[in-house]
Amino acid sequence: MSDFTMETGADGVAIITWDCPGKSMNVLSMDALRALDGMIDEVLSNDDIKGAVITSGKDSFAAGMDLNVLARMKEDAGDEPARGLFDGIMQMHGALRKIERAGMDPKTNKGGKPIAAALPGTALGIGLEIPLACHRIFVTPDPKAKIGLPEIMVGIFPGAGGTTRLMRKMGAMAASPFLLEGKLSDPIKAQKAGLVDEVVADPVGAAHEWVLNATDKDIVKPWDEKGYKIPGGAPYHPAGFMTFVGASAMVNANTKGVYPAAKALLSAVYEGAMVPFDTALKIEARHFVNVLMNPSSSAMIRSLFINKGKLEKGAVRPEGVSDQTVKKVGVLGAGMMGAGIALVSAIAGIEVVLIDQKQEAADKGRAYTEAYMDAGIKKKKATEDKKERTLALITATTDYAALEGCDLIIEAVFEDPKIKAEVTAKVEEVIGEDCIFATNTSTLPISDLARASKRPEQYIGIHFFSPVEKMMLVEIIKGKETGDRAVAKALDYVRQIRKTPIVVNDARFFYANRCIIPYINEGIRMVAEGVEPALVENAAKNIGMPLGPLQLVDETSIDLGAKIARATKAAMGDAYADEAVDEVIFWMEDAGRLGRKSKAGFYAYDENGKRQGLWDGLGDKYPVADEQPDVIEVQHRLLFAQALEAVRALEDGVLMDIREGDVGAILGWGFAPWSGGPLSWLDMLGAAFAAERCDQLSAKHGARFDCPALLREMADKGQSFYGRFAPEAEEAA
Repeated sequence: MSDFTMETGADGVAIITWDCPGKSMNVLSMDALRALDGMIDEVLSNDDIKGAVITSGKDSFAAGMDLNVLARMKEDAGDEPARGLFDGIMQMHGALRKIERAGMDPKTNKGGKPIAAALPGTALGIGLEIPLACHRIFVTPDPKAKIGLPEIMVGIFPGAGGTTRLMRKMGAMAASPFLLEGKLSDPIKAQKAGLVDEVVADPVGAAHEWVLNATDKDIVKPWDEKGYKIPGGAPYHPAGFMTFVGASAMVNANTKGVYPAAKALLSAVYEGAMVPFDTALKIEARHFVNVLMNPSSSAMIRSLFINKGKLEKGAVRPEGVSDQTVKKVGVLGAGMMGAGIALVSAIAGIEVVLIDQKQEAADKGRAYTEAYMDAGIKKKKATEDKKERTLALITATTDYAALEGCDLIIEAVFEDPKIKAEVTAKVEEVIGEDCIFATNTSTLPISDLARASKRPEQYIGIHFFSPVEKMMLVEIIKGKETGDRAVAKALDYVRQIRKTPIVVNDARFFYANRCIIPYINEGIRMVAEGVEPALVENAAKNIGMPLGPLQLVDETSIDLGAKIARATKAAMGDAYADEAVDEVIFWMEDAGRLGRKSKAGFYAYDENGKRQGLWDGLGDKYPVADEQPDVIEVQHRLLFAQALEAVRALEDGVLMDIREGDVGAILGWGFAPWSGGPLSWLDMLGAAFAAERCDQLSAKHGARFDCPALLREMADKGQSFYGRFAPEAEEAA
């Protein structure tokens, strides 16, 4: 069955319906594109057909392009992957340009047939690029529908004409949020911005009527008319010059030059603005192919689109376990974490019991949701009705009896094993035997905490990141006795609250903290060695880390770092190797410089808690050395400190799936997203080079950079992580 079908009514209007069989949303394949192209040929060549409406058989229009198609283009081209990609992209341009020109005379712009797009809902990526090639776009008023071009978020840019058309339709300045930021809009906002033409209750009916009445002038795009000028000015126009200078500065400030797609997009826009439209499409295609050939884009697509999507759909869910949808969740502890967990649960429509020792604290935790919803109402992202329905789901209380009927408990009390054990015992006196008990801990071993439970097979870790409502990753930790149903319950719950789960085995610091702590520590070590603090921070940001290590420890609080250091040293004994870091941390703690919360840390702050720059007093205690390291040396220390821990986590069996290692790193603590994650980054470097670099760093800076045995073995065998450990690699073997 074809993805596209066409029916022509007695009035001569063809309705072309996109409806991918067996899929919840339409995605474009090359076969589907060829089918659409054939139908457009029929529309243009058949004198009985007056025009066409392109719509969807689903409640949305399209989710975008099947990105696996791009990979197949490269593979099918053999020794000339760039040529294969370019030819494939130009096929798309040809098909969409045919829709746009609609058979009109190239000299007079007359004689064409009107083609409209009728969108019943969400239209993303190619799902908007096809409508942009149509002569008029009609959209349903559904406020949940999303319209936009989000390609930049996964390491590419709109490469099927979206970049060229949107810039010429709106001007570079107005188009920049949609192209460079991947901004998505609801239909009303999309119409106001100029992305679509009309918002109507019956888009197919309205489009049908428009096609019957459209004139030659109605279907000629502005850029195909004589005398067309780009809104806001072309690059050589005084106004346009300032726009492009500003855009270049903004792109480089935001990307630090490590995201190839943003720079390529801006180049395609700039160069394309100075040539005729069809030449601009070729320029766009060349820049798009250049991005697709860059290993950064391939890694980002794999981690942030393909692998992230698979994890969210249950790729690592235990087989044979029935649906574990959560109906009622008990949240123990109404502090910042507990309040956030209650918020996201209630928003997902789950009944919540929020418990704390004092009613005042429980009420304050519930009020967190109220404040969040009020902020959403002010931004017109929520309604009073939604707020009331959400708050009605949360019961704030001190009474453990209210937990009766819960099928999931999430404990979020203080990081103290004794307190957690007491709470566990109290809860198990009330809950049913089938209820799953989860602890939200960031450092304490799950297997040890599970000893307080009567049912350790139903005890699991669910590690949220702060703030809960903003952070997309949730780390699920299996204890030694955790059973499959507990894992399935945790996974199904995380999917209910629309976050991305990874599942790891129990070990000190689990996965995320195991990797991020060495990053922080390496930055602090360098300060103690006399490396300029600004060099440390800027080297980190310029390699794609969202925060430098010193700012990150300020944000998470220095006294928390000191507490973790003491607990880790007590547990590891002689194996502990971070005394040099502790010296700095304990000194800061003793001085009362606890980070942002105390308005004093590695950074100086004003009375409102706003950063004022790095604290001058650091230099008094740890003078800056006369000779400073090369920036690449600093960056490698910071990145290898994290990546080697990811490898060791894989070696130790903490990581069970490399996809989770990369997706978790990007979403959990922001590991250089351009790289696709730490394991993808090592694959980019190549195991042989990575092992050699480990030897150099280890010789110069210490055993923490020793090359893991697994990486050494892969270097000797010429292997890569995704070549050896990706699920498809295992299936092929």
